[in-house]
Amino acid sequence: MTPFPVIVGPTAGAKSALALALARDWPGGGEVVSADALQVYRGMDIGTAKPTGAERAAVPHHLIDLVEPGQPFSVADWLVRAEAAIADIRSRGRLPIVVGGTHLYVKILLEGMFEGPRADAELRAEFLAMSPEALRRELERVDPAAATRLHPNDIRRTVRALEVHRLTGAPISAQQSQWDRARRPDAALIGLDWASGAINARINARVRTMMERGLLDETRSLLARGVLTGQAAEALGYKQLVRHLVGGEPLEQAVEAIKIETRRLAKNQRTWLRRLRAVPGGLWIDAGGVPEADWPGLVLRHLGTAAGRA
Repeated sequence: MTPFPVIVGPTAGAKSALALALARDWPGGGEVVSADALQVYRGMDIGTAKPTGAERAAVPHHLIDLVEPGQPFSVADWLVRAEAAIADIRSRGRLPIVVGGTHLYVKILLEGMFEGPRADAELRAEFLAMSPEALRRELERVDPAAATRLHPNDIRRTVRALEVHRLTGAPISAQQSQWDRARRPDAALIGLDWASGAINARINARVRTMMERGLLDETRSLLARGVLTGQAAEALGYKQLVRHLVGGEPLEQAVEAIKIETRRLAKNQRTWLRRLRAVPGGLWIDAGGVPEADWPGLVLRHLGTAAGRA
């Protein structure tokens, strides 16, 4: 059986465009499975770069618009639905094409879930009562490896790392390194490699386009509905525009903050991508050096070769 492609790369890196081209070019057709933690939320369309109505009419998409913003939706929830969607698409003789905006989702799809201890409400309350600076010092003390990977402002994952250490006596980084060993043979990782300068220019252009398409009005509408809470409230673009709409920050300053934070996200994503390069049998495309029109052909040939090896 031909392995299904799992497309990864930095934000604004044309992953979705490649997926659409593959879906159209694959004999029998393909269907896209979104691996994006924010595209599951209804109404968060422009800021999460969801496929347009025309694109979704041309190619079936899965795992988009599943819940209201603010509703809980975990990585485990996504994995169950992703596996079901992949199996369904396969059963109809079509090709599942997973497009990874959230690299953690890609990682668990390829390697399975890291089975850490269950959340402890008392411990979490203890950690959340600490200042961000104190949390950071504690993480650097008990798990320096995790501290190098986590942004100081990533309170949620910092608290989880401290919780796992307190409950198990072992750093979460060491336990996750054991999780790295399993690989699934029915998937082929397809990576788009962008130089930082090129992807930063694309990010700036995307933010301008999002604003032109109405991201400010979309954020205003979500605020009026009272649904920008939880993980949705931290979403890039929305978070910065809320500071403009609610806090009075100048719009130009908020838009510049979106660009800066998105470029920072792309930099952090490169850490994930370096780890994903260890996945055997993957194809990595020099996105800045190879014309975009040639990408689908490279992927199709790679999938055919991988099927032959299987």
